[in-house]
Amino acid sequence: MSTEESLNKIYAASFRDNWTLPALSEYGSDKTFTYCDLAVRIAKMHLTFELAGIKRGDKIALIGKNSPGWIITFMATITYGATIVPILQDFNPTDAQHILNHSESVLLFVENNIWETFEFENLPNLHGVISLTNGKILAEHPLNEDRIKKAVKALSRKFNKRYPGKFLPGYVEYPDMNPDDLAVINYTSGTTGFSKGVMLTYRNLWGNVTFGIQSRLHFQGSRALSFLPLAHAYGCAFDMLVPLAVGTHVTVFGKLPSPMLLMKALAQVRPNLVICVPLILEKIYRKQILPMISRRGMRWVLAIPGIDKAFYSLIRKKLVEAFGGEFEEVIIGGAPLNHEVEDFLHRIKFPFTVGYGMTECGPLISYTPWRQFIVGSSGQTLPGLMQSKILSDDEQEIPGEICVKGTNVMKGYYKNTGATEAVLDADGWLHTGDMGTRNPDGTIFIKGRYKTMILSSNGQNIYPEEIEAKLNNMPYVSESLVVERNNRLVALVYPDYEAMDSDGITHRDLEEVMEKIRVDLNKLVAPYEKVDKIQLIANEFQKTPKRSIKRYLYNA
Repeated sequence: MSTEESLNKIYAASFRDNWTLPALSEYGSDKTFTYCDLAVRIAKMHLTFELAGIKRGDKIALIGKNSPGWIITFMATITYGATIVPILQDFNPTDAQHILNHSESVLLFVENNIWETFEFENLPNLHGVISLTNGKILAEHPLNEDRIKKAVKALSRKFNKRYPGKFLPGYVEYPDMNPDDLAVINYTSGTTGFSKGVMLTYRNLWGNVTFGIQSRLHFQGSRALSFLPLAHAYGCAFDMLVPLAVGTHVTVFGKLPSPMLLMKALAQVRPNLVICVPLILEKIYRKQILPMISRRGMRWVLAIPGIDKAFYSLIRKKLVEAFGGEFEEVIIGGAPLNHEVEDFLHRIKFPFTVGYGMTECGPLISYTPWRQFIVGSSGQTLPGLMQSKILSDDEQEIPGEICVKGTNVMKGYYKNTGATEAVLDADGWLHTGDMGTRNPDGTIFIKGRYKTMILSSNGQNIYPEEIEAKLNNMPYVSESLVVERNNRLVALVYPDYEAMDSDGITHRDLEEVMEKIRVDLNKLVAPYEKVDKIQLIANEFQKTPKRSIKRYLYNA
């Protein structure tokens, strides 16, 4: 695959070619930015950076909910040649301030309510802080001599002088960056206890964007609903970077995506592609579909040939309508999809596919369009962009660590040579920490994380995620974690109190209910995977800002 066309050239061409088309809307607002508006905003931000003394390669941090302003800031930074540092708004203030200092960010764009929790005197690298909420300057370092304030004040006059009359498509030109230049530092949220800054280059972003363009995931005039966090590599690439490269209309959903609000937004926007995480489909399955198909009478009905097909066809139709009714496919990524949910979606012929990626690949490693998708897999290693291999004696049969190499693989972890050398070997292979198998065509099948794998007393590899997936489908289980205690498997369970209350189950009954669940679970797993005990926990599991359980806190 040719790397002749730079990332910035792709965006300059897209903005010019789609000049009058809608680019960005905020859900619930009647304000829409065309590609012309987007180009003008970016040009104004570039001039502000220039007047404020921001240089190519400087770090610009960004913290806030998904919004058109967030997207404009991100796009303006990478097309200027500076490095963007997107920080999830869910990071606590102490961690966020540590990231700002560690990344050496000189400028911060932040929402007012988040900035209120910070202490400017503890952020010595920052020249200034600009509000994402209203564009005002929230703080400026005394040594900066009001350069940002002066830049903002002079902006209109300088802009009109540089671009007299109407701002024209021909004005849209962005610098050609070296493909190895740093475009993004994306801080992982640390299921292992600390955050690392993933260095993604212009080449890494180019690989993801070009694949999206060539796969026609988005296309000119298509519609997208962006509801995943844009500070996360998955949402960033496929709800923002790819759509804006082809002329898609992106509607930004800035609220917390509760299923009810999300379904309403999907029905209104009718996206042509849905990018989502497993949790959304798993909730719909567990709360709406499973209770319906588990009824005693329904099981008997579904055993009758012909009736089952008609019933599944009806569920498929309702599910397709729930996601807007006009999408080509639903791409599921960000975490493993529950096997039971996946089998059901396949049975009803729902148009979905499961991809595989990680922040360190910005994020895409493997993907297959839904019509060719193999159930249980995570798609095919991206042809022409990425290679994969399994560290085992038999790649197809014996799980081993998945290693990948290619265009999308990061430069390393920012200012952390030790962590970089631990995952990137001398030949450029990234050791993912995931265990799996692989077909000769590069299709990947993931078993679990290398670090969470438990070796049983009889030498069997146990992947706790596979047991948890079955346990999480059991009634009255909200979430679970399988750990080893004294050479026995123990399932830590946070109960679904809402479901218990609606079914009249009291706390006195809970122990008996959980014991029945344990017995039922052990019928579904291999003999060496049987759970010896269910231990209830009082509160939800502690999670990272990306909503992954912090396993290291519970493995002791």
